[in-house]
Amino acid sequence: MRLKKYTFLIAALLILPFVIKGQTVPVGTPGVEDYYRRSQLLGLLDSSTSFTIRPLTPGSQFQIKDLYTPDATEPGFKANTTKWSYFKGKFRGELLPANLLVQNNSNHPYGWNDGAMIPAKGLQTLFSAGVYMQYGIISVQLRPEIVVAANQYFDDFNKDHYDIIAARYYDFYNNIDLPARFGTGTYTKAYWGQSSIKLTYKAFSFGLSTENLWWGPSMKNSLIMSNTAPGFKHLTLNTVKPVQTAIGSFEGQLIAGRLENTGYPPLLPTREYFNNPLYISKPTDWRYLSGLVVTWQPKWISGLFLGLTRTAQSYNKDLGSLGSYLPFFSPYKKSTADEPIDKRDERSSVFMRWMWLQEHAEIYFEYGTNNNTSDFRNSLLKPQDARAYIFGIRKIMPFNKARNENLMINVEVAQLQETSLSKINSASSWYVNPYIRQGYTNRGEVLGAGIGPGANFQSLDVSWFKGLKRLGLQFERYIHNNDFYYYAYQDSYDFRRHWVDLSVAANGEWNYKNFIFNAKIQGIQSLNYQWYLRQNPGDPYFTNGKDVFNLQLQAGITYRFH
Repeated sequence: MRLKKYTFLIAALLILPFVIKGQTVPVGTPGVEDYYRRSQLLGLLDSSTSFTIRPLTPGSQFQIKDLYTPDATEPGFKANTTKWSYFKGKFRGELLPANLLVQNNSNHPYGWNDGAMIPAKGLQTLFSAGVYMQYGIISVQLRPEIVVAANQYFDDFNKDHYDIIAARYYDFYNNIDLPARFGTGTYTKAYWGQSSIKLTYKAFSFGLSTENLWWGPSMKNSLIMSNTAPGFKHLTLNTVKPVQTAIGSFEGQLIAGRLENTGYPPLLPTREYFNNPLYISKPTDWRYLSGLVVTWQPKWISGLFLGLTRTAQSYNKDLGSLGSYLPFFSPYKKSTADEPIDKRDERSSVFMRWMWLQEHAEIYFEYGTNNNTSDFRNSLLKPQDARAYIFGIRKIMPFNKARNENLMINVEVAQLQETSLSKINSASSWYVNPYIRQGYTNRGEVLGAGIGPGANFQSLDVSWFKGLKRLGLQFERYIHNNDFYYYAYQDSYDFRRHWVDLSVAANGEWNYKNFIFNAKIQGIQSLNYQWYLRQNPGDPYFTNGKDVFNLQLQAGITYRFH
């Protein structure tokens, strides 16, 4: 009899679902995640949540019962019997939405903020589903991800580049784990994805997670933490809702995690220079990452959020004292003869988000420094050294109040290009490190801004939305790694070689009954692709670069069980 009882309980754990206040909405969830931020700007949700530390926990932050069906006006939604509750409601569970995303790049890799997906040409598919369970203060969220990419051959760094330019390419990309191609065949990986096991008590949560994180107020890029790379294993101590104090509310997160390497060289096949291989194998030791983000909402200024972030990574072999595990509680480290600064890879940022709820608008800004070894005086004298910043503004305007329709405009600018000539000439850049030679990456993609080191980016988005439904146009200008450009062509600073992508896209999300559909079609014109100029002996100066066109198609479907 007891065996039958336990058998039934195990079966219930495997097939049933539930809702609790510790459940998260993963970073980048189509339709739902940005719905909450738009609703806050419209004055429909609590304005004390900053949206600068994600994933969100809407059950705690906004007292939302059904996280994936927040729009009460949805027609035709059918609640399924996929929730359960036992032991007088102490044990609860539910099935998480099943999500399928398909993407295709026609000419070469493009795109970021796509988690487990890789930069690849051809068809790529990402699938995720899972279950959430909670007993008292203990919660388990199992949401694995599977990615399959055709990973087709494409023209990368042109073989006709001068040998010295190829050598400088390796000078740069030998110090960061950003392979142009992830092997030469089909790529298939399974991850724990957006999974966690946590203890949650009142406003605080502690546990083990592999979820993607996003720190900062921006929408397109984030200097320190984004969902461009797959999630990594980390211990987390974080708030699940703002903590109220006499001077305002606070949110925060402290993490300690493990980053993984790819083992792939910058280019396949690798190149030589004077019969010597240019590729230098990277250390295989795993990397430890510690990080901290804190946000403050001053009680005297409505809608204003101020925050800071700091991260540090080290090879496992360099860990020793307690200070090496929690280095951000110490002052910025200075270079010494005994212990060089580059044994630790550090970066930090300060940010601001300011909402004007009466205007349904917000402005945000993030300013960061990369491996800063200057004291306060030198930072004032040369604030531009190793700096990067992101600036954005968002405005919602009523379109048809009777039907609850709105228009939204979002402008964002990101500047990661180095301004110091000495750093450029030493191939120094954001996310690159000569000692921790994988740089600030996990599994071959940048943990921070998806545009990557030395890049600049400008975007304009115009959208119509109603509830979860949204249709929009986006225009982007993306300058690839200007730090490498100036380093590679330092002898001439050939202004014709900047690699610039100009793109326009139509995108949107649409909910119908239990489904959320999302789609995007984007045309990208790459000017001087891979910084290459076509050779023209008849007119060697005014010659065209190698321009290519890439069409990116995305289509996704999410099924909500509850």
